[in-house]
Amino acid sequence: QVQLVESGGGLVQAGGSLRLSCAASGFGFSGYAMSWVRQGPGKGLEWVSAINSLGGTTTYADSVKGRFTISRDNAKRTLYLQMNSLKPEDAAVYYCATYYSGDWGQGTQVTVSS
Repeated sequence: QVQLVESGGGLVQAGGSLRLSCAASGFGFSGYAMSWVRQGPGKGLEWVSAINSLGGTTTYADSVKGRFTISRDNAKRTLYLQMNSLKPEDAAVYYCATYYSGDWGQGTQVTVSS
């Protein structure tokens, strides 16, 4: 079955950086577009970024554009999200998800202190 396991979250000061990872198994990862989605405290789900199956096309929410970078390593079956210049409003649970089929991981918590 599809399994997505996020890691790399934690507590960081505003202006700092974190790199999230998502290890995929149970499906043909290299053939799937992938996304990162987040949910902040008391907020709804917010799409953050997406990447196509080969990694050549990426898109970002305006709120993270220029600060976050999505990437993938198909040989390692892993999706990444490099987050720089973090702001308190970036604090959320971050989920990786398959772009079209709606499979999600359990999420990893990111906390940003001001």
